[in-house]
Amino acid sequence: MTEYGISRWDDPAVINAQLKNLTSQEIWEVNDDYYENTILKYFDEKCKSSKAIYEEAKNYIPGGVQHNLAFNKPFPMCMAKAEGAYLYDKDGNKYIDFLQAGGPTILGSNYEPVRKKVLELLEDCGPVTGLLHESELMIAKEINKHMPNVEMFRMLGSGTEACMASLRIARIATGHKRIIKIGGAYHGWSDQLVYGLKIPGSRWLLESHGIPRACFKYTDECRPNDLEMLERILKLNKLKGGTAGILIEPVGPESGTRPVAKNYNKEVRKLCDKYGALMIFDEVVTGFRVGLGGAQGYFDVVPDLTIFGKVVAGGYPAAGGVGGKREYAQLMAAGLATGKHRAYVGGTLAANPLSCVAGCAAIQEIEKTNACVVAGKMGDRLCDGLKKLINEYSLPFVAYNQGSIVHLECTGAMSFDFSSMLLPKSAIGLLRHKDMMYVRKDSMERMGAAYMANGLVTLAGSRLYTSYADTPEIIDEALNRFEEVFKHVVKTDKGLL
Repeated sequence: MTEYGISRWDDPAVINAQLKNLTSQEIWEVNDDYYENTILKYFDEKCKSSKAIYEEAKNYIPGGVQHNLAFNKPFPMCMAKAEGAYLYDKDGNKYIDFLQAGGPTILGSNYEPVRKKVLELLEDCGPVTGLLHESELMIAKEINKHMPNVEMFRMLGSGTEACMASLRIARIATGHKRIIKIGGAYHGWSDQLVYGLKIPGSRWLLESHGIPRACFKYTDECRPNDLEMLERILKLNKLKGGTAGILIEPVGPESGTRPVAKNYNKEVRKLCDKYGALMIFDEVVTGFRVGLGGAQGYFDVVPDLTIFGKVVAGGYPAAGGVGGKREYAQLMAAGLATGKHRAYVGGTLAANPLSCVAGCAAIQEIEKTNACVVAGKMGDRLCDGLKKLINEYSLPFVAYNQGSIVHLECTGAMSFDFSSMLLPKSAIGLLRHKDMMYVRKDSMERMGAAYMANGLVTLAGSRLYTSYADTPEIIDEALNRFEEVFKHVVKTDKGLL
């Protein structure tokens, strides 16, 4: 029987009430004296190599970094070594790693058994051949073994590509055009899905620069955890030619940052069946992190299509793919045009032997070690410890988790919701709060810098991923470091309209 790393499911109404309380008051953050004389001093004195590399990189790389997650206040840290639960920067400073590369290394960084398999492959074959390699079959069978609903699987280069492919499949399979995504969710950076990112109700107003408005003609955005609104959109879409698919993150938008009710996915499944839309699960984060059966196994829901990324390549490059029911997945059949309608997908390095071998080995090691359950328990321990510290220091911060996905909201920068069926209303609300959101985002990054200076690597100062490499002792040491930060937190006069 498959075990899962999620041991409890919080009521989203309770979490949303706590988040509303957080955003309704002034910002709480580390005080100026601590930030300027301790935090910034650490970066200036202990991280000189990182700063030097960043300063030079700005001459050659837009913004100085190649990845969005890499930019942190006061400047990006340059890492030289990753091992298990730890990262080491160019100056030799050691950090407890709760970023875990953005989520893919559920086994911990640079896991030795997976690395050995990759090295064996490189000795015999090299990373890519351009032709069929047995590892492509191996990983497809391994995924099907644990997620029987994924009857067929096509490996691609990224989650973004997999999301794009899923929309093509849904449109071919249903004959409908419209796609519904949940507000705040991230499904990659393709033109039609850079819509309503981070903030529900934002539609094209925040992140969609450089994308013609017409690209969103067939994309609809629905408020998180709102089944009534979802059905209203589905009904309206019937008059516009129908909905091809509903794209959802099963634990809630933005990796569970906006949690949903436990029965939400089952109810969405019913609506998909009722209105003839494909149910598309984006399991880029949850696939092989919440459990070997994925979120679909945890929620006991059968999606039509499943999007993979991150863990599916074991932390190695080219992590992406889409699979699902045979009748839909086979619409991606490779080869020359046959005259039949099919979803065209490709990529020179898609399904390369290195990624397939690493992914297959990682899934096998996750099964062998029960990594999802171990990481989930450490996530519970971390979250419970953070809640205790928040109460002890009388802070308005909010901590909650879905197993090994832990959320720590200190400013509520991304906790606003402007969802509405009436765009002008939501647009006015968004624009009115926009400056305040950026003030809170700046404060979130300030807190992230404080964590980093205390040897804690987080995702933007608000999300933490635990892994199999974490132990109770590591978690407890991390909590001691979080407490050192919380000791210096004060209420400011920032963050209100």
